[in-house]
Amino acid sequence: MTDLSNEISSSSTSELRSKWLWFAILGALLIACGIIAAANVFLATVVSVYYVGLFMLIGGIVYLVHAFQVRGWDQLLFWALSGVLYVLAGIFAFINPILASAALTLFLAMALLIAGIFRVWVGLRMRPLKGWQWVVASGVITALAGFVIVLGWPVNSLWILGLFLACDLFIQGWTMLAFGFAVRR
Repeated sequence: MTDLSNEISSSSTSELRSKWLWFAILGALLIACGIIAAANVFLATVVSVYYVGLFMLIGGIVYLVHAFQVRGWDQLLFWALSGVLYVLAGIFAFINPILASAALTLFLAMALLIAGIFRVWVGLRMRPLKGWQWVVASGVITALAGFVIVLGWPVNSLWILGLFLACDLFIQGWTMLAFGFAVRR
């Protein structure tokens, strides 16, 4: 069994090693996109709202198609209503991306606050274990980020989503670049 897993592992590694340049190129492109997004966080915010709106629109259409595939009226009504709400939310994101960014930013802030408080609670329950302080610290930082976003809302909704997008692109870019060079060795 170990010989088979070693054989699979070595074939996967050699296959990845032959593609290292693609990972490095992808990383460089993501870093460049992150820099572009950071240079204009307002535009990056609008683009991210359009991105979310597009997927809500597509999801709503899929819900509507699915609604007419179910048999019972109670289920039809639920799926159709869900689909209509998703379509309307997607259209709203395209009609008024600034207001949609305010709503998404508030949702993000609330999610960070809730996730942070939950992490603190989990970390405190882990108290007898080593390293529980790291979980609590992570929760405090996450909740603090949500709190700071709420304090600046709605003004910061013009740039928060764009900043998060820029940071994510930048981090993913460095990760792919580092992975590509690590696989090459």
